[in-house]
Amino acid sequence: MVIELINTGAELLLGRILNTHQQWICRQLSDIGYSVSRQVTVDDSASSIEASVAESLGRADLVITTGGLGPTCDDRTRERVAALLGRRLVHREEVMDQIRGYFARFGRPMPDRTKVEALVPEGALILPNAHGTAPGLAISANPRPGQPGRSAWLVLLPGPPRELRPMFIDSVIPLLHREFPLAEPHFSRTWRTSGIGESFLEERLEKPLQPYLEKGLDLGFCARVGEVEVRLAASGADGLAKISEAATVIEAEVGDSIFGEGDELLEMALVQRMDALGKTVAVAESCTGGHIANRLTNVPGASAVLLAGYVTYSNAAKVRMLGVREESLREHGAVSEVVAREMAEGARRDSGADFALAITGIAGPSGATATKPVGTVFMALAGPKGTTVKHYLNALDRETFKFLSAQQAMMMLWRELRPM
Repeated sequence: MVIELINTGAELLLGRILNTHQQWICRQLSDIGYSVSRQVTVDDSASSIEASVAESLGRADLVITTGGLGPTCDDRTRERVAALLGRRLVHREEVMDQIRGYFARFGRPMPDRTKVEALVPEGALILPNAHGTAPGLAISANPRPGQPGRSAWLVLLPGPPRELRPMFIDSVIPLLHREFPLAEPHFSRTWRTSGIGESFLEERLEKPLQPYLEKGLDLGFCARVGEVEVRLAASGADGLAKISEAATVIEAEVGDSIFGEGDELLEMALVQRMDALGKTVAVAESCTGGHIANRLTNVPGASAVLLAGYVTYSNAAKVRMLGVREESLREHGAVSEVVAREMAEGARRDSGADFALAITGIAGPSGATATKPVGTVFMALAGPKGTTVKHYLNALDRETFKFLSAQQAMMMLWRELRPM
């Protein structure tokens, strides 16, 4: 089976928006046993859209497009695909009802231009959009343009990720299973780790997993800032059993670095684990500027576990809000083991939380000294068993420094709480 992906939008080619569709869609497909053969990004001119879709239909069994389904003048995918396939655009009242309902839910007037989204190529299946107004569309191109006797499916998805992703999972994957069933079942499982590099992870796992790899199990790694994914995949009736057996090896070898599976983020795992244990946390941040608190509060249910967040960027704030001693600041400096410890203990004391995380460092590019280069960071975890402090050197750009330092601090708490 051949699958091709077409991402449309001048904003993608201009670099105004990061194209996350290619990575996300390809991963969803590979996890269930399908693979994308080719992906392209084109501007949203009528000629580019029509030419790219026609070219892909000449090769592929399934063509997926993203973008160009909205109500504005540069949303041309719907009409150009209809023209290519020789189909009329027809008004679908059920789509119009959904659009009206969307605006009514938010108490907003519906722009008249939005009505164009209810025009659908004749014969298309409607893919409901629970998070926006433009529906997705699935069209059986039978026959393909210029190719009598050969059929294909064309799936049109909206551009915004918050609309596309639920639609893909809820509507496109069932369509795939129905129209393009796999010859044999496919299984995959992904673990997310932090605190261990990709090369070290491979060294730890390659030898003990070798017997399973020889039986057809596929092992892969994907590194990103602050974490590495480990992925196992197998096909066949015994694929799930193979993965389950190999899973015991992975968890035995690197279990202390695993914080979640699939798309689970570290902050999700932390909030869920703390909630299950009935534990609470406070955070005291200097160089990360509230990044830990931001990530935790992105998780539904965080209010049950996060009691307080202190962004004590100045020395005066550290003293006033957290009780850091002025002599500690004078003798050791704000970026020091001593101050990190006092920040964590002060946050725990002031908030009444079971645990407190504190972080202080030099994000750069200025502020370094001979003994504390840019990237120096101290983080502390205060809890019922006492206070632990760690020291890292994260010599990175400011944004990456903040993310990685927050990840390292949260991993301290995760290791303290993780199930044994």
